Amino acid sequence: MTDTFTAETGEQAPPQTPKQRSATRIADAAGGKTRWLVLKIALLAIVDAIALYAVFVLFMHNEWLVLGLVVAVTVLVNWIYFSRKQIPAKYLTPGIILLIVFQIFTLLYTAYIGFTNYGTGHNGSKDQAIASLMRSSLVRVEDSPTYDVTVVERLNELGLLVTDPTDGEVSLGTNTKPLEPVEVSADGTVDGWTSLAFADVLQRSDEVEALAVPYSDDPNDGAIRTQDGQKGYLYVSTLDYDPAAGTMTDTTTGTVYTDTGEGAFTSASGEQLLPGWPVFVGFDNFVRALTDASIRGPLLAVTAWTFVFAAVSVASTFFLGLLLALVFQNKRMRFKNGYRIMMILPYAFPAFLSALIWAGMMNKSFGFINQVLLGGAEIPWLTDPWLAKISVLIVNLWLGFPYMFLVCMGALQGIPEEVNEAGVMDGANPWQIFRRIKLPLLLVTVTPLLIASFAFNFNNFNLIYMLTGGGPRFTDVSIPVGQTDILISMVYKVAFTGQNRDYGLASAFTILIFIVVAVISIISFRKTKALEELN
Repeated sequence: MTDTFTAETGEQAPPQTPKQRSATRIADAAGGKTRWLVLKIALLAIVDAIALYAVFVLFMHNEWLVLGLVVAVTVLVNWIYFSRKQIPAKYLTPGIILLIVFQIFTLLYTAYIGFTNYGTGHNGSKDQAIASLMRSSLVRVEDSPTYDVTVVERLNELGLLVTDPTDGEVSLGTNTKPLEPVEVSADGTVDGWTSLAFADVLQRSDEVEALAVPYSDDPNDGAIRTQDGQKGYLYVSTLDYDPAAGTMTDTTTGTVYTDTGEGAFTSASGEQLLPGWPVFVGFDNFVRALTDASIRGPLLAVTAWTFVFAAVSVASTFFLGLLLALVFQNKRMRFKNGYRIMMILPYAFPAFLSALIWAGMMNKSFGFINQVLLGGAEIPWLTDPWLAKISVLIVNLWLGFPYMFLVCMGALQGIPEEVNEAGVMDGANPWQIFRRIKLPLLLVTVTPLLIASFAFNFNNFNLIYMLTGGGPRFTDVSIPVGQTDILISMVYKVAFTGQNRDYGLASAFTILIFIVVAVISIISFRKTKALEELN
């Protein structure tokens, strides 16, 4: 029994009775439950605070569907964690939410975009496109009355507080919301909005001049604009929108643009008014990727190089790693630990940083390899199509062999020494023991890792982007891709570089990549299972 001492005198306290010890244990358990309850409430309070902020932002942007999902998930999480019965759900809920947000939603949304024309010129709703077209062709009304205006701000969004010169009514609007009457306090401010001082207006003059507040819900009524943040005037568009007919008419030329269902107002001659809006195009992106000559050519070349790059990278790193692992298995080898540290150094540095260093070393004009190792040669390691591909494979070999070295070394150490002794007793030489006994056993262990390595190199974006940027670039193609681009870097360029960013086409490519990798993985794992059964 443990002795206890009084806090006041330090003398030994009398031993507790069984009832007292039981009461102490109950009190300790109750204290632990109380602390856990306080921690749980604190964590839920943080989650609810984040959800409340998200609801507020979504409400301000009229994103009702997402707002409803956030509220539903928040209520569900609170119910699960305050319930006394949902014990398994308490552990599964965080993982399920993250899986849905970062995996399932991403996959489904990418698939959806692949069947639309979403991209440059088609990245907003139809109402936003109409408002943008009307706003881009505004001209000042010659006899426009002068409106007293005040530039206001809320959540980094600018608006105009406009006073009508005829009746003195005060209205407020933004680039996206038309003027609506508001109540102004005695000091001339509106609740929730901050009036900008003249110095702030001057500092943000570009944003102020870009303000075009719709006069009403009808875009043909024009918009209020200001140059100095104090006086505003009515501007009307040279485009006239007819919502009933679904047409946009240029009043200066008389040209009529019609909504033909292609996501933009189109004239009889085929001219489109941009921006447009996303529409469902079915399999058009997939058909264009496979049939358009300016896309099909580079797509086939990039696809072939992607398979070669992934296969050669896996094979070269595996065999070099295996060779080094076999060397380090030799018991007579000295200083093994030092050599092992040196072998895994490339694996210890970030891959993107190593690729940048190699890019500098392989520079044609002042790179270390040409200037120091080759005595001032000008070998185009990164600008010649074939040398660039060889350079990529060399750098990836340097980056990847330490991983395979560690994997093979661990797998070889897992093979019992009795296997080697049995082979020697049967008269087999070292090569026969390795080829017929150790290698099959090794492949059973490492084949799933080889499949994963192939999938990784199939999408090894960092190396390509940091080392060559995908260059040298193909000529006479409609997408900005190069000789060393793989499919994933090509998708990145189609989606995020150049003047025309085609998210729909990039998503279609992504779906094709997913299908290819999935098929290869399924076939490979079936072969792996057959290999396990064979052994």
